[in-house]
Amino acid sequence: GHIVESGGASVQPGDSLRLSCVGAGFTFSDAAFSWYRQAPGKEREHVATIYSTETLKEYSDSANGRFTISRDNRRSTVYLQMTDLKPEDTGVYYCHRMNYDTWGQGTQVTVSS
Repeated sequence: GHIVESGGASVQPGDSLRLSCVGAGFTFSDAAFSWYRQAPGKEREHVATIYSTETLKEYSDSANGRFTISRDNRRSTVYLQMTDLKPEDTGVYYCHRMNYDTWGQGTQVTVSS
């Protein structure tokens, strides 16, 4: 199976953005997914996780309260809704299918005035 991210853009501080991660070639509803991000010159860091039990979610400290992870199994899609974006949120955002260690190609988010 594979996963593909989309939705990245260049936005201004305080804006909102929604990223999507579409999966194919596997039983999407059974899978757990995470969003990670990597800023220039920094290591990839965890942002949020959603398990197959949709109500079970985890967030990093930097995302908690501003970002929301969700999933729509009918559309085989995981979302990351980001609000009140800050320049430090800039980076490439990756979707990760847990257990199978599958990564998408990433989508660029740039927050700048």
